[in-house]
Amino acid sequence: MHHPIFAQSRRKPAQGRRYASRFALMGAAAALAFGASVGAPIRPAFAEAPSSVSVAPMGPASFADVVDHVKGAVVAIKVKGFEESQNPFEGQGELSPDDPMYKFFKRFGETPQKRMTQSQGSGFIISPDGYVVTNNHVVEHANEVEVALEDGRTLTAKVIGTDKRTDLALLKVNDGNKLPHVEWASAQPRVGDWVIAVGNPFGLGGSVTAGIVSARGRDIGAGPYDDFLQIDAPVNRGNSGGPAFDTRGNVVGVNTAIYSPSGGSVGIGFAIPAEVAKDVVAALKDKGAVSRGWIGVKIQQVTPEIAESLGLKSSKGALIAQPQKGAPADAAGLKAGDVITAVNGEKIETPRELARKIAAMGPNKSIDLTFVRNGSEKSAKLTLGKLPEEREARADDEDTGATGHASVASLGVEVAPASEVRGAGGEGLYVTDIDPNGAAAQKGLRRGDVIVEVGGQAVNSRADLSNAIDGARKEGRRSVLLRVKSADGAKFIAVPVRQSAG
Repeated sequence: MHHPIFAQSRRKPAQGRRYASRFALMGAAAALAFGASVGAPIRPAFAEAPSSVSVAPMGPASFADVVDHVKGAVVAIKVKGFEESQNPFEGQGELSPDDPMYKFFKRFGETPQKRMTQSQGSGFIISPDGYVVTNNHVVEHANEVEVALEDGRTLTAKVIGTDKRTDLALLKVNDGNKLPHVEWASAQPRVGDWVIAVGNPFGLGGSVTAGIVSARGRDIGAGPYDDFLQIDAPVNRGNSGGPAFDTRGNVVGVNTAIYSPSGGSVGIGFAIPAEVAKDVVAALKDKGAVSRGWIGVKIQQVTPEIAESLGLKSSKGALIAQPQKGAPADAAGLKAGDVITAVNGEKIETPRELARKIAAMGPNKSIDLTFVRNGSEKSAKLTLGKLPEEREARADDEDTGATGHASVASLGVEVAPASEVRGAGGEGLYVTDIDPNGAAAQKGLRRGDVIVEVGGQAVNSRADLSNAIDGARKEGRRSVLLRVKSADGAKFIAVPVRQSAG
């Protein structure tokens, strides 16, 4: 299943289909970055550059030499597969059993039908013996994969391995001859460096477009390890899996998605950085899969309200909402409410940064975690486990509602001891009703949630809840921190409280 903000790559049934989305997985493109020092220095029209600023020369007058050098390694990926068809009667509305068409729809509308699909993408050859890099979403439903070379030949490809979390795949073709190939860049591109896309937009064949690196470190919600390059070289459907090159013809990224209100390029594309891609590709080549590090915690953002509730000086770090029993973090003594601030002495700014760093280290590595508990900095040594196949060490990005700062007289909830509610567990307070306009509802508390702690204190009765809120007021806190168990797992919610008058 594709991420909801993405449209499928240029995949279509034999009879044709269309896909559109704000973000689109692209298909076949290669981006090439250029920064050659050719031409006269840039001079701003509105002012002379300060003498202390080094002004870069203009880009090359032509990209033809670099394109000639790399185009033989950029390939088109052609995929054939089968998928179950949609219910042909979806959208017809609910029919009464008395309706004369009910039995017809019931009989023929619920039988999945398989149909052939065809998709196109791009890729690039990274070795003379025929290893090819592309996107996972280009080949993930493939029964047959073919690679079309720049010289017109088409070769059958074998899928060596795929990694859904980074949307990368490694293929292999056998030609018997040394194939043209490209290398990974050794240096990261800077914002402002030239980029050129060479690929197969809309199935038109080899095409070239140019632009620059617009930003680094973009998180577009595609997965737990988002760290994209943003480029403005025009890339379109059919461009997914193509490479992004620097001025020397080395790969700096793998084109994956575009921001697209219309389905076509609007000058905002995203590429997986080479420093991420080359490690994933090496693992796929070696083992056919990627093994990632895992500590076994659910983590979430430290909001300013949560930071204030915990007595933290800043909102940096990753808040542990729930450690998994028996996981490395649990075995090392970490608890819900701890805020991880560094790994091996390197500061952690956000939950997503922690997830990427832990995953990249791989399993069986010994690490030192720095964390804050009850206002005091502590450390723990643990050995990373292996991230289970269907799980993600990721931040909880769930929207927890409005962030208003108005004080309220109460949480706006009705509660009962969880021990008295069947299936609610033996601890905490079960939310039986909630004011949709109250502070707790606005912050994400829902009916059916179980409040386990308030301000770090266990609560099992109304009196416990009232005392915890009063305690927060007496301490002068603007909000009180709830630890909540919900259908989605454990999380923290900071709810504002009204201060006593005078």
